[in-house]
Amino acid sequence: MRVLENLNTMVYETNDQILPKCEQVMHDDLNEALKRCHQICINPLSSSRNSFYNFPFSSQLQTDTLMAGEKQRLAHWEMFMKDQHNKRAEVDEEHRKAMERLKEQYAEMDKDLAKFSSF
Repeated sequence: MRVLENLNTMVYETNDQILPKCEQVMHDDLNEALKRCHQICINPLSSSRNSFYNFPFSSQLQTDTLMAGEKQRLAHWEMFMKDQHNKRAEVDEEHRKAMERLKEQYAEMDKDLAKFSSF
């Protein structure tokens, strides 16, 4: 019985609150679509002419923008790769110096070990 009451309440809420909101939204959207259709029907030549002339310009502008962006990314990439090469050279040099220090330390340790092993 309680389930039926809840269901009945839900149906009333839907009918009283949700459906009018949905209807209003649909009505507003349809009015906007009708306004656009009306503008196109009243002035078909100017709207098609404007879209015809604006499209290639817009397309060319987008192409130019994309090409400029690509050139900029390539320049950044080249700069990044140069930095990476320089950093790699620095790391290699530090590694070489560290290896030399370790060789010297091991040579010293070998000498010390040879001194103590003779006793």
